[in-house]
Amino acid sequence: MSHTYRVQNPVTDTVVETFDFDSDDDIRAAVERAAAAYRDWSSRPLAERSARARRFADLLEEHKDELARDAALEMGKPLPELIEEAEFSAEIIRYYADHGAEFTADQPIPSENGEALIRHLPLGPLVGIMPWNFPFYQVARFAGPNLVLGNTILLKHAEICPRSARSIERLALEAGFPEGVYQALFATHDQVARVIADPRVRGVSLTGSERAGAQVAAQAGRHLKKVVLELGGTDPYIVLDTPDVAQAARLAWDTRMVNTGQACNSNKRIFVMEDIYEAFVDELVELAAKMQPTTPEKWEPGTYCPLSSREAAEKLRGQLDDAVAQGANLCIGGELADQGAYIKPAVITDIPRGSDAWYEEFFGPVAEVYKVTSAEDAIAQANDSRHGLGGAVFSQDEKLAKAVAARLEVGMANVNTPAGEEAGLPFGGVKNSGFGRELGPLAIEEFANKQLYYLER
Repeated sequence: MSHTYRVQNPVTDTVVETFDFDSDDDIRAAVERAAAAYRDWSSRPLAERSARARRFADLLEEHKDELARDAALEMGKPLPELIEEAEFSAEIIRYYADHGAEFTADQPIPSENGEALIRHLPLGPLVGIMPWNFPFYQVARFAGPNLVLGNTILLKHAEICPRSARSIERLALEAGFPEGVYQALFATHDQVARVIADPRVRGVSLTGSERAGAQVAAQAGRHLKKVVLELGGTDPYIVLDTPDVAQAARLAWDTRMVNTGQACNSNKRIFVMEDIYEAFVDELVELAAKMQPTTPEKWEPGTYCPLSSREAAEKLRGQLDDAVAQGANLCIGGELADQGAYIKPAVITDIPRGSDAWYEEFFGPVAEVYKVTSAEDAIAQANDSRHGLGGAVFSQDEKLAKAVAARLEVGMANVNTPAGEEAGLPFGGVKNSGFGRELGPLAIEEFANKQLYYLER
């Protein structure tokens, strides 16, 4: 694959448009603008920053159809999902515009000899390194709280999403953010490393792979920069019982197929109680057999779109082959199309515990199903993972489901729903899924100077 900024239609694998990397002089100028803008932006009243953010949200929503069309061409997601993503991104930014004053209010703390406060102040320019799978949502949940707080943003988007990157930057300027407050970088990895090292840059947030997270965290640590990482996931999805096996399987399948399986917190490992296991797997296989390929513009229920790239589809096919070689049973699917980034949705069972495949993340339309014999067995298998992003537990016995969910080693535990998704609900994980939180009241604290302000009496 060509390593340059490009629009490469995954339907056909055809390169539609290419973009040059920014020069070193361009990158240095961008950092200078971000630093200069920070001095002004951070000193403005929070109400003014919130007003600009609110306008930014309005523009994202107004241009949702245009944004969705560009992103669909870039990374292949169904058009309705992209439109919904742009709407949710606007909702996230409005959330911080509406609640920023509340979240950053001075917090009095007890003091025997004086008046003590914890203040929430901005840090400075920040670098965001964002992925292709949610080209608007990922940006909104990083940039939204930080723009309201008073930080400035240098955003390095995925190399396959240049149009999305440029459009977001254009709308930020149109919203009235001063020059340098939000900038898109078409940067190489070496250039990003130099930006992280720059003493004017005070933090970095990355959403991506474990490998990228480890590299960026090492760079940030070397230069004593705060870092937030949202990395991979192999989220457990535990079905202890259900009054309708077919309906439960359909919910699991529909959840797994969102964004053609390319979501960090997708239900990548489905654990099903032994008495309903066979019927559950049979229903998944039947659903998979009916799936038909389509394009992002023509997507409807029962169809699937390409992955983000041919390279991603070939990697997933290789993972399936490796899993079968290690003893797994590929029940259906996994065939690569002759053209484009299509891979037929798959159901795979019997991945041996302890094998390499057991611990891998299958980033695509693959339902991994595992048999469990009890709630304790489900917890033990679910927690046997390097990851700890999210998880879900389903049971008619809500007390049991809550008890099992409480013991999952994850950052987000859900009961009787695949996932809680609201602007106000924090998102993040533990273990190799990263650290730090986005969304909710916690996100605005990640890159804040929580300053002690003390006056002795």
